[in-house]
Amino acid sequence: MITDGCSHRTLQDARIAEQRGPAEHGPPADSVATRRASRGITQNVPKMTAPSNLTPAAPQEPRFLVLFDFDETIVNENSDDAVLCALPGQQLPDRLKSSFREGHYNEHMQRILAFMAEQGVPQDSIHSVLERIPPTPGLLNLLQYLQSHREDFELVVVSDANMYFIETWLERAGVRQLFRKIFTNPASFDASGRLVLLPFHSHSCSRCPDNMCKQVILREYLAGRQKELGGAPFQRVFYIGDGANDICPSLALGPRDTAFPRRDFPMHRLLLGMQQSQAAKFKANVVPWASGEDIVDCLKKIMKER
Repeated sequence: MITDGCSHRTLQDARIAEQRGPAEHGPPADSVATRRASRGITQNVPKMTAPSNLTPAAPQEPRFLVLFDFDETIVNENSDDAVLCALPGQQLPDRLKSSFREGHYNEHMQRILAFMAEQGVPQDSIHSVLERIPPTPGLLNLLQYLQSHREDFELVVVSDANMYFIETWLERAGVRQLFRKIFTNPASFDASGRLVLLPFHSHSCSRCPDNMCKQVILREYLAGRQKELGGAPFQRVFYIGDGANDICPSLALGPRDTAFPRRDFPMHRLLLGMQQSQAAKFKANVVPWASGEDIVDCLKKIMKER
C-alpha cells in the first residue's frame, strides 16, 4: 500500500492503462516562462563538488539500482517549458500550441525547437536557461548521500526530456559523473544552430507515448546488467519519479523494490487511484516524497538492513 514512511507493505495487484498527464508532458506551458521571467531568471544551481578520490567505477558491484526521472524529479520544472524563456517574448504562437497531439509529444517538441531556431535563438541562450533551472527540494542532498555510498548504489536517468537538456543541467550541477547511464531522446545542435531532437526508440506498449516506454528501458537494462555481472544484478530497485509515464516502469518492480512518487503529482495521484480501485499486480512498496530528504531517510533505513 502507499505509505508516508519507508515501510515494506505492498500495493497489491494493481494495474493502470497509463495516460500521460498534463504535468508530465502536455503542450509547453507559458506559466514556467512567466514565473522565471518575473524573477529575472537569476537563480543559480548550486554545484556539487565531487571528492578528490572519487573514481569512475565503484570498487565492488552495487547492491541497489536507483532510477531517476528528470523533469520535476531532478529539476523542479519541466525543462521543455523552461527553455521557452530563451524565446523572444517567451511565448509560442497559437499554431504551435494547438499542434500538440496526445502520445506524440516528441514530434511536438521537434516543431518547437525548429521554431526557436527560426527565431534566431542561439545555443548559448538555451544553455544558459537550462543551467538556471532549480533542483527539486533536497535533490542535491539526496545525490550527496548516494555519492557517499557509491559502492552500494548504481544511478541511472530515464527521461522523456532529451540528452542535451539533461547533460547540460547535470554538468552544471557537478553531478554528471554519478550516473552510469542516461536513457533519453537524442538531441544535438546541427551546423545551422538548430537543436535537433529525435525519438529514443519504438515499442509496442499501449500505455506509453510512441517514442519511449520506460518499462522496456528498465527491463532491458536489468537484463543487460545481469548478463554483464552474472546472476541477479541488484538486491533492490528504486524508481524516483513524478509523472504519469513513471507508472509503467513502476509496474515492473518487485515486492522488495520501491517506487518513490512525488507527492501530489500525477504519479502519486494515479497510484492512489490504483490502491482504491484495483488489486494485485503492483508489487512494489510505494513511498511518496516531497523532498529528497524523504528519500534519504528511507534509504538509510534500508541500508541498516544489511
